[in-house]
Amino acid sequence: MKKVISAALAILAAASLGAQPWQQDNSVFNPSGIPSFTFSQPRFADLDADGDQDFLLGGSNSAPIYIKNVGNAGSPQFTIGDNITAGITSLNAEMAVCADIDADGDLDIVTGGYTGLHLYLNTGSPSLPAFTEQPGFFSLLNVGSLPVPDLADIDGDGDPDLLVGLSEDGGVRVYTNTGNPGAAQFSNAEMQTIGDIGLYAYPVFCDLDGDGDQDILCGRDSHGFVYYQNNGSAADPLWEANSSLFAGLGNATYWNSPDLADLTGDGLADLVFGSADGPLYYYVNTGTQGAPAWQANTTLFGGVMDVGGASSPWLQDFDGDGDLDLISGSQLGYIKYYENTGTAYAPAWSEDSGYFASIDHSIYAAAATGLLDGDGLPDAIVGDLSGNLFFHQNTGTGFTELTGVTPPAALGGWSVPRLHDMNGDSHLDLIVGNEAGNLYYYVNNGTAPLPSWTEVPNYFAGLDAGYNCSPCLGDIDGDGDIDLLAGNLQGNLHCWLREGHGWTLNSSIFSGISTDQNAAPALADLDHDGDLDLILGDYDGTFSYWRNLLYSGAVLNPPQNLAWEQLGSQVSVSWDAPEAGSTSPFEHYKTYVDGAYQHGSTQQYVILDLAPGSTHTVAVTAQYTAGESLPATIVINVVTAGDVTQPEAGLEIGPNPFKTFTTISFGAKEGQVATLHIYNLKGQLVRAWTDLRPGNHALIWDGRDSQGGRLASGIYLCRLSQPGNIQSKRLILVN
Repeated sequence: MKKVISAALAILAAASLGAQPWQQDNSVFNPSGIPSFTFSQPRFADLDADGDQDFLLGGSNSAPIYIKNVGNAGSPQFTIGDNITAGITSLNAEMAVCADIDADGDLDIVTGGYTGLHLYLNTGSPSLPAFTEQPGFFSLLNVGSLPVPDLADIDGDGDPDLLVGLSEDGGVRVYTNTGNPGAAQFSNAEMQTIGDIGLYAYPVFCDLDGDGDQDILCGRDSHGFVYYQNNGSAADPLWEANSSLFAGLGNATYWNSPDLADLTGDGLADLVFGSADGPLYYYVNTGTQGAPAWQANTTLFGGVMDVGGASSPWLQDFDGDGDLDLISGSQLGYIKYYENTGTAYAPAWSEDSGYFASIDHSIYAAAATGLLDGDGLPDAIVGDLSGNLFFHQNTGTGFTELTGVTPPAALGGWSVPRLHDMNGDSHLDLIVGNEAGNLYYYVNNGTAPLPSWTEVPNYFAGLDAGYNCSPCLGDIDGDGDIDLLAGNLQGNLHCWLREGHGWTLNSSIFSGISTDQNAAPALADLDHDGDLDLILGDYDGTFSYWRNLLYSGAVLNPPQNLAWEQLGSQVSVSWDAPEAGSTSPFEHYKTYVDGAYQHGSTQQYVILDLAPGSTHTVAVTAQYTAGESLPATIVINVVTAGDVTQPEAGLEIGPNPFKTFTTISFGAKEGQVATLHIYNLKGQLVRAWTDLRPGNHALIWDGRDSQGGRLASGIYLCRLSQPGNIQSKRLILVN
């Protein structure tokens, strides 16, 4: 029988890990594809003049981006659109609204940002907008930093008036347009204060009751909303607080920034709002004009994973079900847990942070979990802004903090712990980054019931990852040792490959990957294809996924050339290795009889017990890290025992093991011709005797191949074949 030649060897030998290809896949941690910006602010408008609602999405860390509706007016579907706001800076714009402020038939943009209010006129077209700033347009208004604008015609004169929410004092102001539709003009003299909602007012105009005048809905630096209903008229507005229409909404979120737009095509305004944490919340209006009723919709913008700020990912099979779960620290010091409810090949996530609820430290927490105390339950090591390290023992129902377990570390601040077996002793060692960009290594010399870490000085000597260093470890270059990747405050990634006893900086492997402030990397084979993927946390609190394309499940070649032979009361099935070119490392073969799994092995044959006179379909697949190949199949008709001829004498070998020669004895039955083959463990034929006539034979083999060359010491397979019968035995050659 042939033995396996591992397909993985060919794949690994051909791979070039110095230039790994990466592909960003936002859907892994954000199925909707809509980003989650810190202090998110959505504002809706038909930006491409196709009859449905698009929107601009603002946040505190970047200029607003264009989100295009690729669905329709009654069934929206959103994706990131062209970069039409490329000329708008983040200082000028944390949020943006649209209005035709110059009456030329297209939508312009008014922004609010750190530098106040700004106007960008559309110098493109209604369907292909392009925006150019008009400096000083709002210079006469005293609105301070981070104002939140909106525009609508409140007095019925055909030109847009201006609504502004203020930041520090929470005032809600309306500025009447004293110009005309083609030349707007705003001044402090024509300003009315509608109310003061505390801090950071986020107002929008809306005609929620369909009476033809503009009401005002406000988010704020608090929970919930404040709604001012216009109980006057378009010509003489009178805004009065009404607490009933939005009661109960937004109470679980903070810094809510709302907008109202008809997203279902039924003529009713639906509610979408951002929050301090970032995810968008969507409520469909199922009521009537003047009497809205709100029904949550979690599919249109749902699914984004956001810990609220400063995400710091750690991946482990925490629940022991065979796939990787996600644990993350957060800006507020909580530890978030996301169970993988998908598969090892295609993750899906469900937050279940209650198990970690007892862990609550200072802000900017980071955590790593692993089997540390010998009880089979993953424990947790936590760091935070204080620079301390904390040990939390898993009790089976939650965590209990134990003091005196973690090493006495003076890390200064921003401790980010990671667990890894650095020395191959099956104990998890501790690697920690800190605020100053330093890295520390603590070897685990303990045993159950508790670990014991001792610092190894200068292990990372000379490495500076930058402020707020967040490390992770893994065999990045595939050479069998542990390499290092670290993110930092500026959003940079630094990679050091282990070379002997030192570290070599590599700037190419991750060079094409974009990161954000407080980059926190993790390396894990999240798609289970045999290579390490990159998971990134950042200041916004979200996660991005970069798939490593070195391996994949694209090509998983099956075994070839299935053959079978009957061995008395048993059947031998053999095959050849798959064709070269599979895109994931080979693991083993799987054998199925009539669809039922029978056997897994790296050998290229299997011996099956099949009933005489029966017929079976045998299938063999190749199992790769990325999945299982299609089957190769063969139909076997098993001969009855009385029809199988037997030799005169069985196959005997002696001496075995042997050094100089051995005798191979057997008998061939009258009227039959036998062959004797000797194979090495690679399945290669090294010696053969053919056309052996009936009778008893005693062949001498001196350990040489067919060309007379002496073979190396090792195990060889001797196979005697004659019609209806195959016998095999091992030989051991010792030089």
